Amino acid sequence: MRLLHTMLRVGNLERSIRFYTDVLGMRLIRKSENPEYKYSLAFVGYGNNPEHAEIELTYNWGVESYDMGTAYGHIALGVPDAYAACEKIHAAGGNVTRQAGPVKGGSTVIAFVTDPDGYKIELIQRA
Repeated sequence: MRLLHTMLRVGNLERSIRFYTDVLGMRLIRKSENPEYKYSLAFVGYGNNPEHAEIELTYNWGVESYDMGTAYGHIALGVPDAYAACEKIHAAGGNVTRQAGPVKGGSTVIAFVTDPDGYKIELIQRA
């Protein structure tokens, strides 16, 4: 088995595509419209399946926001330098909600950013 993608429901597809591509440096892999069922999809990521997992952004036409609930945690991205990544994300207009620094009780350097719909993304510094 292999992880293929994670699906997030978004309130504005173009805004979310801009965040994941312009702020996090992913690329738009593919996009589709389904007028019959009134939804649009966009897949973003750093590479294509099956070598790389993707994020599926789902826009249900006319739905501008969702309740987060308490079950969702975060998506984690490996970065070579979490401090530099935070600076770059902030400069691109991204929302850094936890600055880079060691995780509580450990030495791994992490940071958190939030996408335009409120989804949390953890940055984990990996050499």
